[in-house]
Amino acid sequence: MIAAFRAALAASFTVTVTLAAPAPAMAQVKILDEFKAGVLSHDVGFLGHHVETGEDVNLELLFTPPAILDIIGSPRPHIGADINTAGKTSDGYFGLTWGIMLLQNLFQPGDGIFANGSLGGAVHDASPLTGAPPPPGRKLLGSRILFRESAELGYAINPRIDVSAFLDHISNANLAPRNAGITSAGARVGFKF
Repeated sequence: MIAAFRAALAASFTVTVTLAAPAPAMAQVKILDEFKAGVLSHDVGFLGHHVETGEDVNLELLFTPPAILDIIGSPRPHIGADINTAGKTSDGYFGLTWGIMLLQNLFQPGDGIFANGSLGGAVHDASPLTGAPPPPGRKLLGSRILFRESAELGYAINPRIDVSAFLDHISNANLAPRNAGITSAGARVGFKF
């Protein structure tokens, strides 16, 4: 099941990147805004208890905000995945990311410190979802679809490349019988298109 989940995530990223690449006739329309990749420590215990182990490979695509989102601050739609390298819980996620440049032109033109926050949902591969007691080294997350929030603080080296500290959390907000939640933290690098 985990191999199938990872294959589905890889396929969805391939399709998204292919569809996001503008056709020659539409070269003026920029759909894809940024690609981020990083390594996260899985289930760090912040906002819950540390049970699961390993590191996560984090991959995320951020899209140019459509005009319809101007009314809520022009967040960038995103899709992404946290792929656990130890065979524990992996997830695919989606949502909206709001960002602000806190300080600009610190050391050179175009650099600066930024903060991002996101809200959305996630679908994970943990099994079982409920029961007592949970399997050794695993969490019972209560439902297949969860809420997801993230926070990011980073440094834009230039207008096209940034590095950041990143924290994300998935849980069901106590809407299911179990709500263990998983919080992961680490570092990412971003590449703007």
